[in-house]
Amino acid sequence: MGELIIRRDGPVGRVVFSNPAKYNAMSYDMWMALPIALKEFDADSSIRLVVLEGDGSKAFVSGADISQFESRRGDADGQASYNRAVEDAYLSPIACSKPVVAKIRGICMGGGLGLAAACDLRFCSDDARFRMPAARLGLGYNSIGVRRFLDVFGLQNTLDIFYTARIFGSADALKMGFVSRVETPAALDSVVDEWCAMVAANAPLTLKALKLTVNELGRDAAERDMAAVNAALARCYASDDYREGAAAFMEKRPPVFRGA
Repeated sequence: MGELIIRRDGPVGRVVFSNPAKYNAMSYDMWMALPIALKEFDADSSIRLVVLEGDGSKAFVSGADISQFESRRGDADGQASYNRAVEDAYLSPIACSKPVVAKIRGICMGGGLGLAAACDLRFCSDDARFRMPAARLGLGYNSIGVRRFLDVFGLQNTLDIFYTARIFGSADALKMGFVSRVETPAALDSVVDEWCAMVAANAPLTLKALKLTVNELGRDAAERDMAAVNAALARCYASDDYREGAAAFMEKRPPVFRGA
């Protein structure tokens, strides 16, 4: 039925979507488990950022496990419960105060595309394939999800991929601004690992303040909690890490940040 494989790789938390027989399609239990995993990483001070990835080389996530739709979404109550689990999973990378990145190989479609869109950044291999097939399945895509796609893809690209339900490749994903880097399958791991090492060496409070600021600025002006943003910025300037950063700069040495 699929599972999430949770790993700690030094300062990097890893969530591996594992359902290889179905190209890592997300079961109900997998949707439910993702917010729990990300909350645990968020609470772990030794983890500086999180990577989401698929098991194997064929897929990131191919979508929801459609074989469960009849049993899990067969009536109104079941559909509401399933939709809540999916939306909670989509929101969990955004709610995590630490950077969350998607490492994408192969198929990234439907629910996989939605999960990747919820991450802060996306890296992919040049053989990655993307699709939003809602219009081929008769599914309604809720306004929160559509807004997320508008924020990441922009209006024209969002309408294109939803209206056509077409498959597009890594070159289009890069041109649309959906992914930040495209690498060969052989190079993807090392490129993402190097990027993660750079992020993990930086001041955690600064990264958290930035993510909070970006998230709040993405809301309607009336809904923004700028007091929380200002408090996060103040914590940076009051921190030992701020003093460490200044001292390390003057002493021409790498800083050692502790997140406090």
